Amino acid sequence: MGLLQERFKSYRVPQKYMEEGVYPYFRAITGKQGTEVEMGGHKVLMFGSNAYTGLTGDQRIIDAAKAALDKYGSGCAGSRFLNGTLDLHVQLEKELAEFEHKDDALCFSTGFFVNSGVLAVICGREDYIICDERDHASIVDGRRLSFAKQLKYKHNDMEDLERQLKRCEPNAVKLIVVDGVFSMEGDLANLPEIVRLKHKYNASIFVDEAHGLGVFGKEGRGVCDHFGLTDEVDVIMGTFSKSLASIGGFVAADFDTINYLRHNVRTYIFSASNTPAATAAAREALHIMKKEPERIEKLWKVTNYALKRFREEGFEIGDTESPIIPLYVRDVEKTFLITALAFNAGVFINPVIPPACAPQDTLVRFALMATHTEEQVERGVQILKKIFVEQNIIKS
Repeated sequence: MGLLQERFKSYRVPQKYMEEGVYPYFRAITGKQGTEVEMGGHKVLMFGSNAYTGLTGDQRIIDAAKAALDKYGSGCAGSRFLNGTLDLHVQLEKELAEFEHKDDALCFSTGFFVNSGVLAVICGREDYIICDERDHASIVDGRRLSFAKQLKYKHNDMEDLERQLKRCEPNAVKLIVVDGVFSMEGDLANLPEIVRLKHKYNASIFVDEAHGLGVFGKEGRGVCDHFGLTDEVDVIMGTFSKSLASIGGFVAADFDTINYLRHNVRTYIFSASNTPAATAAAREALHIMKKEPERIEKLWKVTNYALKRFREEGFEIGDTESPIIPLYVRDVEKTFLITALAFNAGVFINPVIPPACAPQDTLVRFALMATHTEEQVERGVQILKKIFVEQNIIKS
């Protein structure tokens, strides 16, 4: 056995939880994603999905993907830079730019590649990238790859953000990078105050709309539109893997910024382009989202019901303002146990433990889709209440 294998031989953390019967990961779903799914013959309510619009099983999207397969084949066999650009990619980029009220857009094969690639090159050695401490892992990896100076501020703490801005050289590029909706806690970035500080310190703003797209703003444009501040945000990114029922991502900005990124982002230039089926699926989902505003209205109706019920039953849900509802446990072992007990009782939720959160902030993440019903939510609330009471996390 080599040194590499010796290093990992002692890594048995997953096996520990498997032996305890509470290992929560990699369960195989045997059908379409929806509000109820089957896993190994066990039917559960799905409250662990990011498909906020509930479009993953929509036949119109499936048909669009099939038509793209027939026309273009299964893949592009190259990067966008060389042989991998389809007219389908170009059409979607044009529509996304118009949707986000920006000059131009670029499509990537994953949302992770957008953040990790764009942030790696958008700032130079004498510039600054300033991040919220709870920004997504893809943002963290992107800034780590950058030669820019790295600063971080306490979560949604605008006084601390201003302290970091004061540390920067006045004439350097200062890019504030923030999640529009924070994916674990469900709260929103304080974008109005960030914009005020942008002007005070001559900074720029990059907003990750992964969890805002299809949820906030007119026609689901996101948190920037929700606050009426799209024109103040320099760079907007989004993903296809949530509200747009596919896989991939995009970045939208002014012509000159996109021109630079198109020719310099390594995850764009040196990665195979998104498949025809995935691109067509995302495009059709965008069309549906724009044509059916009632879908987002349904999402908010069921979200508001769930928020109300969890608060009434005494759950600690923090400052969430979105379909992402954190149910705080504040204990790693109990977080795994609760996830397993909920699954056995017919409710699928996601455990959130370090490094996705601090050890004292562990939680289970309850997320809504437009296709959930109030009756399904109520079943979920009652099952989780029983478990949380039995584990002495909330009172009966």
